[in-house]
Amino acid sequence: MKDKRKGFNWDTLRKLLLLALCICSCTLSLFAQRNVTVTGILTDENSETMPGVSILVQGSTRGVITDVDGSFKIDVKPDDALIVSFLGYETQTIKVGGRQKINVQLQPKANELDEVTVVAFGKQKKESMISSIQTVNANELRVPSSNLTTAFAGRIAGMISYQTSGEPGYDNASFFIRGVTTFGAGKVDPLILIDNVEVSTSDLAKYHPDDIASFSILKDATATALYGARGANGVILVTTKEGREGKAKVSFRLENSWSSPTSTVEMADPITYMELANEAVSTRNPLAPTPYSRRKIESTMDPNRNQYVYPAVDWMDMLTKNTAVNQRANLSISGGGEIARYYIAGSFTQDNGILKVDKRNNFNTNVNYKKYLIRSNININLTKTTEAIIRVHGSFDDYAGPITGGSDMYKRILQVSPVRFPAYYEPDALYSQSAHILFGGFQSDRYLNPYAELVKGYKEESKSVMMAQLELKQDFGKWVNGLTGRLLGNTTRNAAFDLNRSYSPFYYEVGNYDRFADIYTLRELNPTTGTEDIRYNFGDKTVNSSFYGEVSIAYNRTFSEQHTVSGMLVGTIRNYMTANAGTLAASLPTRNQGIAGRFTYGYDNRYLTEFNFGYNGSEKFDKGHRWGFFPSFGVGWNVSNESFWTGALKDTVSKLKIRGTYGLAGNDDISQTRFFYISEVILGGGGGYSTGLNFDGTSRNGVRINNYANPNIGWEKSYKSNLGLELGLFQGKIEIQADFFQEHRTNILQSRADIPSEIGLWNTPQVNVGEANGKGIDVSVDYNHNINKNAWLVGRANFTYARSTYQYYEEPDYEMLETPWRSRKGNAVSQQWGYVAERLFIDEEDRLASARQDFGEYMAGDIKYKDMNGDNVINEMDLVPIGHPTTPEINYGFGLSAGYKTFDISIFFQGSARSSFWIDAAAMSPFYSRVPSGQTQIYETGLAKFIADDHWSELSQNPNAGWPRLSDKLIANNNQRSTWFMQNSSFLRLKSAEIGYSLPGKWASRVRLESCRFYLSGTNLLLLSKFKLWDVEMGGNGLNYPLQRVINLGVNLSF
Repeated sequence: MKDKRKGFNWDTLRKLLLLALCICSCTLSLFAQRNVTVTGILTDENSETMPGVSILVQGSTRGVITDVDGSFKIDVKPDDALIVSFLGYETQTIKVGGRQKINVQLQPKANELDEVTVVAFGKQKKESMISSIQTVNANELRVPSSNLTTAFAGRIAGMISYQTSGEPGYDNASFFIRGVTTFGAGKVDPLILIDNVEVSTSDLAKYHPDDIASFSILKDATATALYGARGANGVILVTTKEGREGKAKVSFRLENSWSSPTSTVEMADPITYMELANEAVSTRNPLAPTPYSRRKIESTMDPNRNQYVYPAVDWMDMLTKNTAVNQRANLSISGGGEIARYYIAGSFTQDNGILKVDKRNNFNTNVNYKKYLIRSNININLTKTTEAIIRVHGSFDDYAGPITGGSDMYKRILQVSPVRFPAYYEPDALYSQSAHILFGGFQSDRYLNPYAELVKGYKEESKSVMMAQLELKQDFGKWVNGLTGRLLGNTTRNAAFDLNRSYSPFYYEVGNYDRFADIYTLRELNPTTGTEDIRYNFGDKTVNSSFYGEVSIAYNRTFSEQHTVSGMLVGTIRNYMTANAGTLAASLPTRNQGIAGRFTYGYDNRYLTEFNFGYNGSEKFDKGHRWGFFPSFGVGWNVSNESFWTGALKDTVSKLKIRGTYGLAGNDDISQTRFFYISEVILGGGGGYSTGLNFDGTSRNGVRINNYANPNIGWEKSYKSNLGLELGLFQGKIEIQADFFQEHRTNILQSRADIPSEIGLWNTPQVNVGEANGKGIDVSVDYNHNINKNAWLVGRANFTYARSTYQYYEEPDYEMLETPWRSRKGNAVSQQWGYVAERLFIDEEDRLASARQDFGEYMAGDIKYKDMNGDNVINEMDLVPIGHPTTPEINYGFGLSAGYKTFDISIFFQGSARSSFWIDAAAMSPFYSRVPSGQTQIYETGLAKFIADDHWSELSQNPNAGWPRLSDKLIANNNQRSTWFMQNSSFLRLKSAEIGYSLPGKWASRVRLESCRFYLSGTNLLLLSKFKLWDVEMGGNGLNYPLQRVINLGVNLSF
């Protein structure tokens, strides 16, 4: 039989099988290229997982975001590359290379704070940011003070800041962004937002730097336009710390400090006081009796005198002490897991005043300020794409001190005679059983005795703020890559009340004195009005609440690795209500609504554009002016990202960025008036039209109009332009940011100046007519250098110049009146007008030969003013601009920090220039008795040593003496605002210094600590200024509670 297999070709079959295998292999290979699934976990520098990290396939638009535990899964080709990026961290490009498991650890950029900036309603990479925003590291704001605002001066480019009081609880600094470019009666300070919610300056002052995650200053139109009618004065954005996934971390800071006045007004001794008090009388009227006899002066000089009969009281030494002791503590706990993270913090502060506590009382009348803060921020991942943030905050302030306050008490110490009476008398036989203190007085109970004012009682003030906030964040990346949404609701309750406890002092004076037996008797001056029982007086109670709501949607996407597009729309609503308002208008809720948007486009991180807008409504204005549109536009160019910027040029100038912005912002807080479009009419309120007589002959009042309706009033408008330059040198070791800015402010509310008084209006109508211009420059320079693994050096400096001038001011037509020098146009906002003082009159002949001065009596030794208009009369027609503005036009600061191994040291200087202030001649003039406005007691100003040492007298007749001829009355001629009492406010201060030591890691671990640092610091340590009478930063408030020099010892632990 024939074998049928003979015809089968086995070689052909083998070839067919090999071909099939090849086809299968190629098919599988192609399939594998299309379907490789890569998984992995993203971690940070501490090996903690990172949710929300962007992973993009290079050269495509495909990408994913890591989930809550930092893991990801993505289908790629084996030869693809992944671009891994996250704000604040270095971007990494990783080749897949066929791998199916890729774990990535991201490293933070050299200075994360500089790379990621908090902006209006979000965050932006600094590289792509066009706005003028200054970011401050919260550690730089950590100074030995319980008031955060005292740390601003000299540390922030674009901010003008100064402090005029050192009283605990009342020591807020004044601060303005790029100066003050408005002169209305409304808001001039910036809008302050903490975690997106508006707060007051006092609320900001209470925050502890350890609880702050970021601190940003928004300065130009693109940065502030989103806040529309509230952004004209700049914006401060603060975010608080949140928890991070990982084990619980505890941080604890404890500080103890000693504070003392930086400077005090030095007073003349009692003998000099009496001798010059006599001179003050006789130099004006040689025939008048002098107040102090030679016997009294000589008896007071006797060290063995009876001090109750011949008192010589050093009130400052008796009632104040040199040093106060203060404490501060802050504790925070943070951590969490995959689902929830937490940050919980609490702090306590106690600041004491420099007033002495009298043992005769069983209560403390010194200033005692206590502050308690508690904060909880909890982040919860409700789903892989939904996050909830719950914030709860509470602050509680308790202030106790003299009934009139510490600052007023300090002022009273300086405004009393040292020889009129003693502070108190020891009880004699007649009053030995008296239960009260025998306070010194003169003729009646009306003469001010500061000791009695201090110990007669005290006041207590309590303030509380409770805040709860819920924020929801939703990632819509499943449906639209790069799309997110946010919903926020906040409710805040503020409450305050005060009370005082006091008695009415019994005052005494010496009735009879037996000089030889050294025995005196007392005479009671107010037997019917003095009390021994303490009275309780409850003051005002205020409760107000607010609600803030915010909803936003944002989109951020990069296409083809070069085109970055982002957009955001946000709607806001705010409702504020006072629960116990005194008037109907005040009880009505205050509401604001608005929408805002931001749209940006960037090409290849080189060419940048941004458009922002705010559309806001304010209930203050009539329907036709209630809503306003505030747009802004900006462009930027990252020159250093160009292809030609390479090699040595790139190594030397590592960053060069040019940006420019222009836009409009607004200010609706232009007056205390609630509704401008409604007239406020008072029936029978007095002061209005009289409509006849009552039966008893008294006038019958008609109506009084406090506010005239004007439906055309709207908000202030601020047109801002900004040109910025960012420069990085030597691979980022030196960073320079410079901004040149201009502003034109219009619609400033003013009262009409051209309405004659004959019309009989009670209040002058107001209109939006004022205009002002502002311009300046702010510059910041940062230097960072790691010398080696053991040593580092950091330097920082900033400079701000901001000048604002009147463009239009509602005033008479001085050109038509032929007195153009009286116009404010072109002069600086806060510029003062006064007389130019030439010298003091030398003698009577000099006085008679000079122009007549229309301010009452004057004689040789009084101030001689310059006749500016040449009419031989000195009057208001001779008023001219004098000095610099009262708000400094220049602020600057510079400092260095260095570390070597476990030691570190830092030093910082603050300076101010181009501002003036005036000594209050009426408040400083010695010897004359007066009753200040709002007071009932008689004040007798003490004699400052500088007046005693340098005043005009018959013996010296120095026409350039520091103080005019003395007087026991107020000489109106010498009390005019003039260049005579004008002072230069410029100064340079050693603001702070600190030296620290950190335990080496191995030592800290032995006591179960992660870190431990001890430090010694100080603030307001040294002052350089031409003005020597008191701390020049206080300006004309030199008689108030002085600024404090603080020495601080602290420890910071973490475990």
